[in-house]
Amino acid sequence: MQSRERQYQVMLDKFQEKGLGSFGLMTSQAWDDDPKRLTFTFARYKFVAKMFAGKENVLEIGCADAFATRVVRQDVRQLTAIDFDQVFVDDVNARMNEKWSFKCFQHDMLTGPVPPANYDGIYALDVLEHIQPADEQTFVANAAASLAPHGALIFGMPSLESQVYASPISKAGHVNCKSMPDFKALMQQYFHTVFMFSMNDEVLHTGYHKMAHYLFALCCDAKPIK
Repeated sequence: MQSRERQYQVMLDKFQEKGLGSFGLMTSQAWDDDPKRLTFTFARYKFVAKMFAGKENVLEIGCADAFATRVVRQDVRQLTAIDFDQVFVDDVNARMNEKWSFKCFQHDMLTGPVPPANYDGIYALDVLEHIQPADEQTFVANAAASLAPHGALIFGMPSLESQVYASPISKAGHVNCKSMPDFKALMQQYFHTVFMFSMNDEVLHTGYHKMAHYLFALCCDAKPIK
């Protein structure tokens, strides 16, 4: 197989060597139902990658199919991804690429911190809104306890105000969306320093939070675990 343009031959060579890459379970559904949604997902992971660039040991909580996890893996030395659903973990490991490899295993954050609890960066995107309000303290406390001293944590979630526009499939799992002040107050229970950001589509900003579709909390200087 030969391309008529020489610069594209590398693509054909890679295809012949490895075949085509594949979507994961969740990403494949999004690509079929709402392709532009993937641009938002990648923008969120890019923000994490920029904030955590150069870190030694990073943890993703609630990775689902981990399709965009590679964006963070590209900028950190070592990455571990967990999900409480074995279906997703099996999918991730079945599609693992040696060039961008990372550890992936099943763990429920409500059962305890993630061993070995020495991660210098932890992030969870589109996860907290799936945690029942009665369990959120346990979830955040166990995430904070998984950090190494002086580590940083990033949580991202849809805003409460955005939910009037959410799709039925999103609403079915979103049991704990928050406004920015409530989100910040929760994270301040576990961290001395919490920086809040807003996002609309792919655009990150510090504008009026009630008009934001998505919220980020960048947390550092963890408080002692009681």
